[in-house]
Amino acid sequence: MTADDNVTGADAATGDVVAEHKARMDRSGWSADPTVGELQLEDRSSLRRVAGLSTELADITEVEYRQLRLERVVLVGVWTTGTAAQAEASMAELAALAETAGSEVLEALIQRRDRPDPATYIGSGKADELRSVVLETGADTVICDGELTPAQLTALEKVVKVKVVDRTALILDIFAQHATSREGKAQVSLAQMEYMLPRLRGWGESMSRQAGGRAGSNGGVGLRGPGETKIETDRRRIRERMAKLRREIREMKTARDTMRARRTSSGIPSVAIVGYTNAGKSSLMNELTGSGVLVQDALFATLDPTTRRAELDDGREVVFTDTVGFVRHLPTQLVEAFRSTLEEVTGADLLLHVVDGSDALPAEQIKAVREVITDVIKESGTPAPPELLVVNKTDAMGPTELTKLRALLPDASFVSARGGQGIDALRERLAEMLGGLDVEISVLLPYTRGDLLARIHADGRILGSDHEEGGTRVRARVPHALAAALSEYAHAGTTGTQE
Repeated sequence: MTADDNVTGADAATGDVVAEHKARMDRSGWSADPTVGELQLEDRSSLRRVAGLSTELADITEVEYRQLRLERVVLVGVWTTGTAAQAEASMAELAALAETAGSEVLEALIQRRDRPDPATYIGSGKADELRSVVLETGADTVICDGELTPAQLTALEKVVKVKVVDRTALILDIFAQHATSREGKAQVSLAQMEYMLPRLRGWGESMSRQAGGRAGSNGGVGLRGPGETKIETDRRRIRERMAKLRREIREMKTARDTMRARRTSSGIPSVAIVGYTNAGKSSLMNELTGSGVLVQDALFATLDPTTRRAELDDGREVVFTDTVGFVRHLPTQLVEAFRSTLEEVTGADLLLHVVDGSDALPAEQIKAVREVITDVIKESGTPAPPELLVVNKTDAMGPTELTKLRALLPDASFVSARGGQGIDALRERLAEMLGGLDVEISVLLPYTRGDLLARIHADGRILGSDHEEGGTRVRARVPHALAAALSEYAHAGTTGTQE
């Protein structure tokens, strides 16, 4: 294949993307100019890992920072519970994670055990077999489908003689590659340091070096002593850096809370789009709002929440927020670090739960997402928002699978964000559900408060109005936030009921 052939193939792929984008824009009535998301996707695709150009030192004498170098990998998992189909689906997801991180998957092994081996995770016999597979395939990394203890990592590496990475480190690496905003980068850095702190280790005797005595102190009498070992120094520096990151995230959380409060006070209902990673949340948001949020067929393509305003068919304005996707066994470090981002879920009026209908186990996806949402809402102390289940990617499903899923999820909406099927029906369903969340009020607005009357017209539904001497008497259904802002003008006719 010549260089011209490569250029021709790249131009064809770019043309397909542009054509699809124009078709989507024609359906939504928006401009067909390149969007921010497409430009981000182009930048992300232009960065490729090149094998064989490593500059890592052969003799590492400092603390080993476990930066991933995923090129050719072998996957290994322990099947403890569930069916064989669930175990295979978990390994398939691990392969997708590895490919998203930039690696080439060569082989996958599953060990059936009651529980992971406390020494080597998969047991000594399977570890020897894994070493043989590594030698046969020429792999340079082993990825385990679970979170390994520091002792398990060390013991398994001694047997297989290549770097061992667990599922948590793999997900953290993907997050580090995809984070773009200042808050996202800070959250990922904090999660990486929390994971790395108990796993610091060195090679040989380097970590036992002490900076004490005459060589390590310039303070004279009373200030000389054994001092810190190298690993103690590194741990202290990491803790100091983590404390600084937590302060920065708290400051950024204040700004995010201010923006959320401003949206809430406007009276415009908010819808948080949640779901499993790569379920099509960003694609669905683009269809509903006509925006150009980054869309990529990869796990954790979206890390930074994006908010867009749109108008439903009944004229009601709605704010949609695209959130980070969830996954089975989401690392606790990430849940803690991204807590301020996940709070977008707790403040929403409605959750749009997107499910990948083409997945082999969609019910497992729903369960994993709801577990994370329940934990976040429980800690916030706020009531859980109502949920609308949306099954996406119906164009990739066969008739039999679609019929089974409709029977399993009778209350869900079925759409194809890529093809546009079912989007109009979903808009109607959204308008119906958001209308049911409104509060009926009866207020007497002074003639000087025309701004409040305009907000009722824009964000609510007028049931009746009459001009009196003291002002305009209005009976309407409005969102909760707007009803709170109008409370001082309410009179005995206010019902405060909710359909």
